[in-house]
Amino acid sequence: MLGAQDNERLTRVGPGTPMGELLRRYWYPIGGSEELKHHGTKRVKILGESLVLYRDRKGRLGLIDETCPHRRVSLFFGIPEEDGLRCPYHGWKFSAEGRCLEQPAEPPGSTFKDRIRVKAYPVEELAGLIWAYLGPNPAPLLPRWDLLVQPGVLREAGWTMIPCNWLQCMENSLDPVHVEWLHGHFDQYVVERLGRPDLERRTFHHERIGFSVFEHGIIKRRVVEGGSEEDEDWRAGHPVLFPHILRSGLAGSEGALQCRVPMDDTHTYQVVLKAWSPGEGVEVPAQESIPFFQVPLPTLRDDGEPPWEFLDNNSGQDMAMWYTQGPIADRTLEKLGESDVGIIMYRKMLEEQLEKIAGGEDPMNVFRDPAKNVLIELPHEEKSRRGGLRRVQTDVRRRGNVSKYSKLSEQIDALFEKAAKLEADEECMGGTRS
Repeated sequence: MLGAQDNERLTRVGPGTPMGELLRRYWYPIGGSEELKHHGTKRVKILGESLVLYRDRKGRLGLIDETCPHRRVSLFFGIPEEDGLRCPYHGWKFSAEGRCLEQPAEPPGSTFKDRIRVKAYPVEELAGLIWAYLGPNPAPLLPRWDLLVQPGVLREAGWTMIPCNWLQCMENSLDPVHVEWLHGHFDQYVVERLGRPDLERRTFHHERIGFSVFEHGIIKRRVVEGGSEEDEDWRAGHPVLFPHILRSGLAGSEGALQCRVPMDDTHTYQVVLKAWSPGEGVEVPAQESIPFFQVPLPTLRDDGEPPWEFLDNNSGQDMAMWYTQGPIADRTLEKLGESDVGIIMYRKMLEEQLEKIAGGEDPMNVFRDPAKNVLIELPHEEKSRRGGLRRVQTDVRRRGNVSKYSKLSEQIDALFEKAAKLEADEECMGGTRS
């Protein structure tokens, strides 16, 4: 367990807090490029700050303080123009750098506008997501993790606002055993309640779990019943990317990046980017746009019953466990066991990186050399390359991460049908492709 002061130190994320200062050294997804097609602005809450994201008439992005400094109205209602965002109330206009460009009601020649600035932060687009950096200058490079830039995949992303502290979401990633119970035994109970035996998934027992530190965070590994350390679950494992991303490799896909974005002390914006690939031999079409869609939060129904229809997938199951710990989990009351070694390791890593920034150093995963940021390959299980898994059942495939709510379902199904046919043909010909 943690003491009250330690829990406070690791969970408070606002400006001036130790954890807030550490987390500001990183880039976070704050929306999807697709979102700004129909409305030019979006409210953004991140690290305790209320901001507005906008795209000007030339297609450039800006992220500035949501509140106009004139009469304190919300710039969410602002008018995107050629070179900035104009307040709807009295016409003050602001650039993406936070400078006040115009004050229409002020006298000609007035220099008042030159003395007005609002907070402004850099934003970039990558893989259909819009990323923001709120930390000290110079800003580091936006990390080009493999799934963000890998060619030949179909991408989509789902988001949810979760009413709990970010650390609850991240600690789940250092807990392999929950897969056996939450996504195994509890999943069977959900399937039973739904009357859908066709959705039943195989459960497995963990015989061994392990963790190791690597250059980008922590690798977690498992040996399940009937397996060995020769299996990819142990040899490769999959990584937690410090401080806020889980990179998972999933059957039937290249994988997913689960990004946990601290909005404030009691809310987390989760963005899950999926990158689908049916494997070699199947051409993946280029995407004109990358879908960005909402994933429902599994809250209780009006009659007090659990929302079983939202609990038949990994994302819903995880989110229910996170927010039911409370807005900020009271870690002074927890009772950790030997299976919680990964959580303990992650908390130690947080403390170590806090010490680094206190000493004026860059923390882990701050990239400044472009040559090392072309495509950052990460270790992960190559389950999608193991025999037969390219033919995984559609209903089962859609139960991982945000896949149930996919906007590309028909396209993905068609690609995997081609992959399954190709694999069957290869088996018939003894592995020789015609």
